[in-house]
Amino acid sequence: MRKIPVHQSLHRHTLVLGGERDLVMLAALISFLIGIGGFTLPSALVGAGLWTASLFVLRQMAKKDPQMSIVWRRHDNLQDFYEAKGTPWQQSGWKG
Repeated sequence: MRKIPVHQSLHRHTLVLGGERDLVMLAALISFLIGIGGFTLPSALVGAGLWTASLFVLRQMAKKDPQMSIVWRRHDNLQDFYEAKGTPWQQSGWKG
């Protein structure tokens, strides 16, 4: 059987600064707007602190699962569809 090597960059997730691309860009935009919007030194410090904290959280989240926000969105959208509300008294379909 012939083996064809698959380069790692073809199946690696798209991460920016160690976090999910969309979430990192959204956090950058929000912290930039907070930092620049106030035109004061405290607002710039708050924006930099928010950027640092959000980047830390997003990196930790991407270490656990690089597509965690996508999975969470799918779970949230389908939550009404899958009613997993089992009880100990629920009848099972298996008759053993």
